[in-house]
Amino acid sequence: MSDQNVHKAGFTSSGITKGSLASSMMSHEARASGGGVHSGGPTAILQEMGAKGSTHSSGFTSSGISRGSQASQMMSHEARSHGGGTPRGGTTSTVQSI
Repeated sequence: MSDQNVHKAGFTSSGITKGSLASSMMSHEARASGGGVHSGGPTAILQEMGAKGSTHSSGFTSSGISRGSQASQMMSHEARSHGGGTPRGGTTSTVQSI
C-alpha cells in the first residue's frame, strides 16, 4: 500500500477527510464497536500512517496480508468485532483493495 493511496483514501496529516473512504471506514468501525473508534484499531492505525506519511511495513501487500504485521493485527481486530470473520466490504478488505 502506498502513501499516496492512503492519502487518496482520506487519511491525511490534517485528519480524516469528510466524505472520503476513510470517513466511511471510521463510521463503519464506530458502529461495529458501539459508537467509538478504538485506539490501535484499523481506523486509528491508518490515520496514524496518513498523518506520518508512512505506510512502510504496514503488511498490506499485492500478495495479501503479511503475517505478524499491522495489517494482520487490523484483520484480527476486525474479525473479533464481527464474531470471527472479516466481512466483505469491511475495513480490512477495503484497505487491502487500496
